[in-house]
Amino acid sequence: QVQLVESGGGLVQPGGSLRLSCAASGSISAVNAMGWYRQAPGKERELVARATSGGSTNYADSAKGRFTISRDNAKNTVYLQMNGVKPEDTAVYYCNYVSIKGSTWGQGTQVTVSS
Repeated sequence: QVQLVESGGGLVQPGGSLRLSCAASGSISAVNAMGWYRQAPGKERELVARATSGGSTNYADSAKGRFTISRDNAKNTVYLQMNGVKPEDTAVYYCNYVSIKGSTWGQGTQVTVSS
């Protein structure tokens, strides 16, 4: 089993920055993908960004140019650097880990963008 611990959420002003972290522990597979999803009230959960253990990344259109996902494979940790945040980025952000053995979700961290 894999456990995920998220940190870094909070309140930020429009145009500001925030960095989310997600550390994985347990039975980590060498080949995996870790990413961030978000869910706003009344909306479906959606992909924000994802990074594989092999180094490839993909982003939602809404995140391109503003958010950067990175990984420290030695620490089994994935980061989401959020710059130029907007009120529409307000949501609960969930970390996700997936490998051939299955998928695990974090507990979620609230990000609120407001002045």
